[in-house]
Order: sequence, then C-alpha cells, then structure tokens
Amino acid sequence: MLGAPRIHPKSVKKALTMADEGNVISNLDLGPASNGEDTSPVAGIISQYVRDLSVENPNAPECFQWQDAPEVDVQFNIGARPIGPDVHEVELKIALTARAQAGTSYIVELAYCGLVGMRNLDDAQIHGFLYAEAPRILFPFARRVLADAVRDAGFPPLMLDPIDFNGLYLQQLAAQQQAAEGQPVGNA
Repeated sequence: MLGAPRIHPKSVKKALTMADEGNVISNLDLGPASNGEDTSPVAGIISQYVRDLSVENPNAPECFQWQDAPEVDVQFNIGARPIGPDVHEVELKIALTARAQAGTSYIVELAYCGLVGMRNLDDAQIHGFLYAEAPRILFPFARRVLADAVRDAGFPPLMLDPIDFNGLYLQQLAAQQQAAEGQPVGNA
C-alpha cells in the first residue's frame, strides 16, 4: 500500500511564503519546539478505509419490475476506539434498507473507518474531534461508497443528504448534561 507523500516542514514554509507573495509569516514554526518537545495541538486523518461492506438484493430480479418507489430507512452510528497513544479509529456505521410494498429492494451496510492522529489536545477537544469533526471529514467518502454500492446493486445511486455532525454532537452533549442534572430530556 502506498503511503501519503511526506512533505518537509521547510517546504511547507517556503510554499506558504511564496503563496503569500513575499509576505513572510515570521511566527510560522512547523518543526518541533527548540527544547525537543512538540507542544502544538495537532489532529488529522491519517488514513481511511472500508472495514465492511455488505450489499443484499434479496428480491432480484423481481424487484426491478416493481412500480412503487421504495422507502429508504437510514440508520447511522459513530464509534471510536484508541489504537495507540496518539491514534484512534473512528467508525461510521451506516445501514440502508429500501422497502417497497412488495418487499425489500436492497439492504446496504457499511462500516467506513478512519485512523485519526491527535497530539497535545485536552479530553474535550479529543472527544469533539472523534465524534464531530472526524465523522464530518469521513462522511463524503462513505456517502460515495454507499451510492456506488446501491448503483452496483442495479438501482439508481442513493445520495444521502449532508449531515451536521457538529450540531448533532452538541445536541447529544446537551442531552447528556440535562440527564446528569436530572432534568427531563426532550419535549415533555
């Protein structure tokens, strides 16, 4: 497997200087600290991959003759687990089930993952990156895999609507905080 090309920090500094048309940014230091410790907060996607993809077309070829449009149920789940001291795996699990009156047209289940590297972040920043920002970055790629899988099953590609992962994350935090304080969650 080919890795991503390595870019030397001085090359990046030079490129930024050139892009800024000669206005040198004097406080830009992309290398480690002079004392040997790297204390700058860093977070990003190292790699991404399909862990599991399942496509079922249980009523083929009869389903291709059905006239009514199927209703698609989308189930979504985000998980994260540590892999090493500075590396976590974020997993988007997405399940699509399309049902028409005559039966199930297709079932597609995807586990799409990304390895996330993080250093020098506090616990709240780590949690926010794992459950809001990393899924936001990974989702367009998972969406394309799903669209291709549905198309390859013989149906028009299904393009999922964009998801506001940050908004969902903040809603969940608020709900957890209300539950911890003993307040009713939701509209009562």
